[in-house]
Amino acid sequence: MSGLPDGYELREGADPVAAHAFLTESYWSKGISLDKVRRAFAASMLVSVWSNGQQIGMARVLTDHAILAYLHDVYVLPEHGGREIAQAMLTYLHNHPQLQDVGRWALFTKDAQSLYSKFGWKQYPWPERLMIIDPKVFPA
Repeated sequence: MSGLPDGYELREGADPVAAHAFLTESYWSKGISLDKVRRAFAASMLVSVWSNGQQIGMARVLTDHAILAYLHDVYVLPEHGGREIAQAMLTYLHNHPQLQDVGRWALFTKDAQSLYSKFGWKQYPWPERLMIIDPKVFPA
């Protein structure tokens, strides 16, 4: 895969156990169970990056392959940061043949707007149209 430094390999799919180790400590999935990660993976397109036999990054897309693609769980282990690994995964997903007809992509991010803006992502211009059910934000 072009765009990755020597010693890194991009693969379709991802190891849920390796991803769980990161996700359970992430701000967006703190404490997530391994079972929930496995179920999410079963319903998603996944891409991961490996180095020395270890999964060091991953990205997940939940999609119907036609109308909507939701990008989630994009990460690179901190010790591998600064090598454009996330950019390589995003390029791969944006160019994936099964995602070419998708009309709308969505994601949530707290701190990676500058990364996604390089790929044409923009803040939604009509936030009043967006509605969510999220018990972490709106408890019952």
